[in-house]
Amino acid sequence: MCAAAAGMGPVAIAQTKSASDGIAEYRKMLEDGNPAELFEAKGEDLWKKKRGPKNASLEQCDLGKGPGVVKGAWVELPRWFADTKRVQDLESRLLTCMETLQGLNAAEIARTPFGKGEQVTMEALAAWISAESRGLKMALPQGHAEEQRMYQLGQRAFFFRGGPMDFACSTCHGEKDKRIRLQDLPDLRSNPGDGIGFAAWPAYRVSSGEMWSMQRRLNDCYRQQRFPYPGYASDVTIALGVYMGVNAKGAVSIAPAIKR
Repeated sequence: MCAAAAGMGPVAIAQTKSASDGIAEYRKMLEDGNPAELFEAKGEDLWKKKRGPKNASLEQCDLGKGPGVVKGAWVELPRWFADTKRVQDLESRLLTCMETLQGLNAAEIARTPFGKGEQVTMEALAAWISAESRGLKMALPQGHAEEQRMYQLGQRAFFFRGGPMDFACSTCHGEKDKRIRLQDLPDLRSNPGDGIGFAAWPAYRVSSGEMWSMQRRLNDCYRQQRFPYPGYASDVTIALGVYMGVNAKGAVSIAPAIKR
């Protein structure tokens, strides 16, 4: 057997490696120089910087673990917030803090195209805040009735089929062992594993050279389904986050990850 293995040439050995294995190796090599680190540094600076009409920082923003507490917050979002009486994900919560603490116009930021203006700020903040939970396990709370209702709403949205191609989120992410071209598609009906699916976003996209938040990722999923774009930080996007995040309970977050 050893002799047979020794006789295998480089071509034969390469053929034993799947395309997925090759992509995984490619990502592993890129991890050491993940450009997301640049966005993380910018996000930390923006968190501490006094800005807006009120000339205030975000250091008193409550992401769910108390004012100013960032570490561990990402892996528990979306969650219920008593002050807004809403279940909020990271981006919608940041909009609340930017409006109440800094006096910025949340509705205007929500209308701003991805990659422009204050959306760039949001992406950097999301990168740093998620990085502060890197290595922690996803642990979205489900104790409040609204958190449970949003999970049910997210489940319905995940399986809702429509649009010109009769697609749903589940069309791509509702079965095991599926892929598009060379890209593996995680099954998001349950925990797909550490650093996969919900536990990998925000992420730096090598193909576009941009940082994508979960809101932007969901927006692109709707684009691929040929659905109308959802509103930024709308209830349906937050509900989908609750559904995927709760299903990913126990998965280790590697966000912000690096993607093709």
